[in-house]
Amino acid sequence: MLGELLAHPPRTRMPCLLVFGQTGMGKSHIVERFADENPRTFDDRTGLATIPVVAVQLPPEPTEGEFYDEVLAALGAGFAGGSDIGRARQLTRRLMGQVGARMLLLDEINHMLACTPRQQRIFLNTIRYFANDLRIPLVCTGNHEARAALLTDAALADRFDAIELVRWRDDEAFRLLLVTLAAILPLRNPSPLAEDLFRARLLELTDGNTGRIFRLVENLAVRAIRRSAETIGPEDLDADDLVLPSVTMKEIAKRQGRPVSGAAGTA
Repeated sequence: MLGELLAHPPRTRMPCLLVFGQTGMGKSHIVERFADENPRTFDDRTGLATIPVVAVQLPPEPTEGEFYDEVLAALGAGFAGGSDIGRARQLTRRLMGQVGARMLLLDEINHMLACTPRQQRIFLNTIRYFANDLRIPLVCTGNHEARAALLTDAALADRFDAIELVRWRDDEAFRLLLVTLAAILPLRNPSPLAEDLFRARLLELTDGNTGRIFRLVENLAVRAIRRSAETIGPEDLDADDLVLPSVTMKEIAKRQGRPVSGAAGTA
């Protein structure tokens, strides 16, 4: 879908996309990989750069001025205008056009929720203005709260499609993921990651969170190498020396003998 947005012909109301989900589900990785697949190029003859995808990670409290600072930094341009937001806006518009930007990626859009209500409205107005003025699609990533915040701007909500990255379930897609992981492990012997018992326990430990799944399998692989086992089995998931930060808080509490009712998972 990102490729379709990038190729979308310019028009007044460009379609936009929000990729949302809990922390650790791979939202940032998706946009980073897409940006890498559409890299900037430089023409030595003309001395001009082309940046089809401008990717920005929003600061913890993105004011309008900080938004322009981050976009200009992504464009490779410094700005010495200080608090002159008008100049920053005009410079950003001009450079986005000069580099042939065809998409603006805003990672961690939920950071705007740290701003005051007035700053949030200004920020939403700013990104809507850019989408309209430059006629390029916006792709934003964030959590569930970010989706609710975008819906408060009727004009933006009308053009944003939304894709939720849901937690993994014990289905064929998850089995294929584990088959792929098992195939790339740096171990001498095969590991039955895709077998029923291992899949079920792995989901229980990680709550189906993508980041936790990858970290836990990585920890298990390191442990197998250090122990000269060169394979991972279901019994390893309950080993006493398993690195616990890669599993849910509920599982940590269970292993430490604390009550688990109401314990929540973390990314």
